[in-house]
Amino acid sequence: MKRTRVGAALARTGQSVRDAVTGRDSRRFEAERARVQLMIEITSQTGEYRKGLLPAAAGLSPEEATIVSDLEERGLQVPQLRDILRGGHVLVDDPQLYTKWRFASVSHPRISSHHRDIDKTKYPDIGMRGVVVREKLHGRTAQGTWLQLEKTPAAFGARKLPSLDDLRHLMDYVVYRITRSNVGPWGLSRMTERHPLYLSPAVTIPTAVSPSVARSLAAALQRIEDTDDATSVSADLAARFPPPDRADPVAELGQALSARGGRGLFGNSEIWVSQTPSRVTASVLNQRPEPSGSTGPAPTNDGERA
Repeated sequence: MKRTRVGAALARTGQSVRDAVTGRDSRRFEAERARVQLMIEITSQTGEYRKGLLPAAAGLSPEEATIVSDLEERGLQVPQLRDILRGGHVLVDDPQLYTKWRFASVSHPRISSHHRDIDKTKYPDIGMRGVVVREKLHGRTAQGTWLQLEKTPAAFGARKLPSLDDLRHLMDYVVYRITRSNVGPWGLSRMTERHPLYLSPAVTIPTAVSPSVARSLAAALQRIEDTDDATSVSADLAARFPPPDRADPVAELGQALSARGGRGLFGNSEIWVSQTPSRVTASVLNQRPEPSGSTGPAPTNDGERA
């Protein structure tokens, strides 16, 4: 009985620690983990990766699932996940992620050359190791948070002799200098710090434009509306019912988009059906409709109708 109570207490303690680390309960984590694993499985079907990605995804940690899920909530698409897994440099206009991704149990300070304009004493770069991310590195930017996955971790520092991982990290840097591509855990990516991948950009902030640009844009929008036939009838009839004139069509740009307006999770993905249709569906699709002219009773053998 004592062992059972102790085991239950340890289980509850471990669960509470994991919940405190991830900020999510176990049910939500399992759903989150399954979703991230499915995203990795989908992108692995069309992309070229180093071997071992799917077995690594099977051992996805709560922290890794949290990071990818947070990126997905901020507009990450499956094709963009391919670049991230290959070491693409990501910028997210959300400074709260810098603190959220500092997991007490697995995160550690890191030294890097990224975003040198940031005060590293106030916002040090943070590393984290995992089976999928290998070495996750993130830090602050002036407007948000940056993220990059590395193939080989490095721990350069004062009063420390270089390790084998440090030498491998130097080799990855040589590959970067030659190919101009980041060396990620599962491949190479052209999304470098100079040409990063943007997620959740702060483009909804009202910004004034010059009067000449506003007039040119308004004229272009009005011209598009005048030539656009959005009805299902003839163009002659559509011309009799033109759209209402607006004094400033530029002011309505972006107001119809939701908080996550865009192409969605599978935008620009190479998605296909990998299963054959059911027999019932195939039989229905193969049925030929009756000719539109045969409205009366069927003719008899002598050609007369019954």
